[in-house]
Amino acid sequence: METQREIQVTCGKVNILKLSDFLNTINSIASENNIIIQGLNSDLIAGERHLHFAVGKALRAIAAGRNIANDPGIEIMRYASGERQIERSFSIGLHKGENNAVFVLLGKMDNLIPALSSLKELIIENPCSELLAYSDCKRQGILSVFGITDAEIEASGEEHIPELVIERVALADFVK
Repeated sequence: METQREIQVTCGKVNILKLSDFLNTINSIASENNIIIQGLNSDLIAGERHLHFAVGKALRAIAAGRNIANDPGIEIMRYASGERQIERSFSIGLHKGENNAVFVLLGKMDNLIPALSSLKELIIENPCSELLAYSDCKRQGILSVFGITDAEIEASGEEHIPELVIERVALADFVK
């Protein structure tokens, strides 16, 4: 039985000159500390509840052997994007240029602390409550990535867009 993994989340701004180099750096920090780090574009996260729900779904899928991705970080991204297909889930990942980013770290607390310290050297830290909160400036990107229609918004109300995103996450297991 695998030992219980702790979860840490940190947020910040990062300017990525070359995505592959940045991801290699993140992967080095993760492997040196024997943890998992997954970076996501926080501009496409519809609130803290969206992130926590997606991480929980991914970890439960892995624990039950229902995961699609072999990499737990990719499984988190898959759920966060509400996608069944791994390739399509990358739309919610980090990109070249300026990023508002959220990083999910999984591992033993003793390993997470030094990894968080290394990661924080690469980003300009911002409170997650600010970067994850749903706002009007996130609206267009979120509607696009999650395929939320005007009809859905009309039926449920503008204020329910974050719940429509969580619904997509919940359905990620079933949508083909």
